[in-house]
Amino acid sequence: MLVLDGLHAHYGSAHVLHGVSLGVETGQIACLIGRNGAGKSTTLKAIMGVVRPSAGQITFKNERIDARPPYQIAARGLAWVPEDRRVFASLSVEENIRVASQALSGSSRRRADDALAFFGDLRARATQRAGSLSGGQQQMLAIARALASGPDLIMLDEPSEGLSPTMVAAIRAGILECRARGVSILLVEQNLALALAIGELFFVISRGAVVHRATREQILSNPSIVTEHLGVTAIKQVSKIA
Repeated sequence: MLVLDGLHAHYGSAHVLHGVSLGVETGQIACLIGRNGAGKSTTLKAIMGVVRPSAGQITFKNERIDARPPYQIAARGLAWVPEDRRVFASLSVEENIRVASQALSGSSRRRADDALAFFGDLRARATQRAGSLSGGQQQMLAIARALASGPDLIMLDEPSEGLSPTMVAAIRAGILECRARGVSILLVEQNLALALAIGELFFVISRGAVVHRATREQILSNPSIVTEHLGVTAIKQVSKIA
């Protein structure tokens, strides 16, 4: 469904991505993992058209999208939940979701209603201003808003960062439900325990390049695949699961 081939990207004169190649299949949860500053978020921004690649290509549903603006990429069925969530703080929960559902043609009311019901906690807060929600509730809203656009693939950037264990469990359940509905997921996640609990395929990125591609089973049987690039914390997280 989504294929990156030799992707390079720059911030000014800084060369950030060095030939990133990866792929996400239909109905798959793929994880992009690595240390802070490795290029994970930049990869998602390049896919979404927020950062213009300097070389390489991106194909989504057999169509090149690397030269297209973000709104055209979104219209083709790709949604992005950035690390800072970017909810519309002055709008209500329901209004946030309806804005996303109306951006595309089709049954916007049905999509909005389905998205609002995706997390039970959101439905109960439909009229509450998004800016007054907790961090975990805003993350739920960001995911529900992405679903309201009717995507084929959602990219999630650090969805569990700073959340309580209860909220992390709710986000985990939401990601799995997205996959059950046929939505593919590309997940960037520092919480390796969460990633290993739900991910099927893993791409380890280091210094702007993918250095390993492995399945969940391969990582659990050979933790050094990721721990040499993610450090001591990763060793502890993998050992708990293995």
